[in-house]
Amino acid sequence: VPATLSVSSGLTMGSVSGGMRCMKYLLFTFNLCFWLTGTAVLSLGLWLRFDSETTTIFSGDHCPTSFYVGVYTLIATGALMMLVGFLGCCGAVQESQCLLGAFFICLLVIFAAEITAGVWGFLNKHEILQEMNAYYSKSLNAYRTTGSGNRTLYAIHNVLHCCGDSLPDPSIQLLCPTLRVPANCSSKLKEFFNSKLYMIGVVGIGIVGVMIFGMIFSMVLCCAIRNSRDVM
Repeated sequence: VPATLSVSSGLTMGSVSGGMRCMKYLLFTFNLCFWLTGTAVLSLGLWLRFDSETTTIFSGDHCPTSFYVGVYTLIATGALMMLVGFLGCCGAVQESQCLLGAFFICLLVIFAAEITAGVWGFLNKHEILQEMNAYYSKSLNAYRTTGSGNRTLYAIHNVLHCCGDSLPDPSIQLLCPTLRVPANCSSKLKEFFNSKLYMIGVVGIGIVGVMIFGMIFSMVLCCAIRNSRDVM
């Protein structure tokens, strides 16, 4: 019997209990949600990269590089979030200080990168919008002069529900959707860009808040594991 007791006590040595056990399962749930979010971000990036409609819009010769930079950033971010979520789940289940420390560092890196990307996007939003308008204007001029780029213009007009950049132009009517009042594509681009930027900002702020709680949980749990092992 004493041998059995010693073995059982050895198995439970260093494990957290009480409120820390509750935090352990909260951290596991957080990391599972974080992993699923990373899967969604990675899927979104791959969809934007390989979707036929999106590829058609940005397949022109004058396509701004900011689109592909953003798409590849989404893919890399999603993959990193999946890795971080996996590390966090393993660290929480196994009560590993090493994995929890790696999870905290990765979260901190993602946090800093997201803040940097958000500030850069906010400071350069006018330049990005100008690039998009210039890309559309160049595609429109190329179609008027050489007849090329019709698939790109057709996709842009159908996505934004617009036609042309100023007054109605009979030369591009075949590439425009059927609209009662044709909208200006420059104003539609601005409206589309601002609405999506606002949505991205709200989602980004929410993710940042969740990441802060994740870092706090991981550090508290890591300290609790270390203290329990020091006591034993």
